[in-house]
Amino acid sequence: MCLLWKDPQDQLLPIAIQLGQTSGEQTPIFLPSDSEWDWTLAKIWVRSAEFQVHQTAYHLLHTHLFAEVFNVATNRQLPRNHPVYKLLIPHLRYTLDINTLARQFLIGPGGVFDQIVAVGKSGIKPLLKKAMEELTYSALCLPEDIKARGLESIPNFYYRGDGQMIWEAMERFVSNMVQHYYKSDESVRTDPELQAWVAEIYEKGFLSNESSGIPSSLKTMPSLVRYLTMVIFRCSAQHAAVNSGQFDFYSWMPNGPASMKRPPPTAKGVTTIQSILDALPAVNTTTSQLVVVWQLSSEPQDKRPLGCYPDEHFTEETPQLFIKDFQEKLTEISKTINESNQTRKMLYLYLDPKVIENSISI
Repeated sequence: MCLLWKDPQDQLLPIAIQLGQTSGEQTPIFLPSDSEWDWTLAKIWVRSAEFQVHQTAYHLLHTHLFAEVFNVATNRQLPRNHPVYKLLIPHLRYTLDINTLARQFLIGPGGVFDQIVAVGKSGIKPLLKKAMEELTYSALCLPEDIKARGLESIPNFYYRGDGQMIWEAMERFVSNMVQHYYKSDESVRTDPELQAWVAEIYEKGFLSNESSGIPSSLKTMPSLVRYLTMVIFRCSAQHAAVNSGQFDFYSWMPNGPASMKRPPPTAKGVTTIQSILDALPAVNTTTSQLVVVWQLSSEPQDKRPLGCYPDEHFTEETPQLFIKDFQEKLTEISKTINESNQTRKMLYLYLDPKVIENSISI
């Protein structure tokens, strides 16, 4: 557990760390005023724990696995001439392929997780179970998630600012499409294929968890707009946010060790530079971690940026105008983000529409 403080210079700084969920003599609270090596090792442990949660909950579950559910339900429940199918299918491209490879090489028996990641294959299931129990619909919708977590005024939160622009552009695009094909709330409620699609996602993907607030049916046009925006954002921008910067942040191994060779310290004043080196992963583990995050952060050869639709599913003039409007808005956002990066202390390019993939394909 790590307590952060916003200082007068608008920096978020750790000011207290407890390396365990239960307080006691064996879990002291480490502070910046402790010895340099005590505090350093405590921070490294926080980053290692964050690596496990990031990869399992926010990367694997919140993007790859949810996108897989959207993909399967779309292909099972929606005919190819359905407007929702045509709207979503570019954002589901290659997702089943990449997830199949992930099950084989990353999270399967003897895969990367078993070889170098602390949770291993056996730890994925309990972590996913806990993440699913805590999941809410608001957490999947960027504007509501930011508000629910009290992050509206956190400084230098580039994901929030860039992501909000993309969410709003998507929402406008989706709203135009929905209003074109659905003329009333009644037409949404009485679309049997749409309702079967939502119901399957709720049952198979979100395990019929009523307390999550995730809908099992859609009754209004605004609710459909929100839901479709969530799906597209998850499958494109959200994946870019949690995937594309992995090599940049984890290539300095202490910033996110996949595993540690020693247990967390249980007392203060005993950590040395040598004990830190003894706790960090071995060279071969570090090398494997760097290779994996480099591969995951690499740009696909068959790249299709957000809003690029070379396969023309919509042939009517009006929807094509909506697509053009969406593309123009994304170009504006890209320009705004690149201008903002000129004054940022650290470049944040992961939500530039030009580098966001249309779908989870890596």
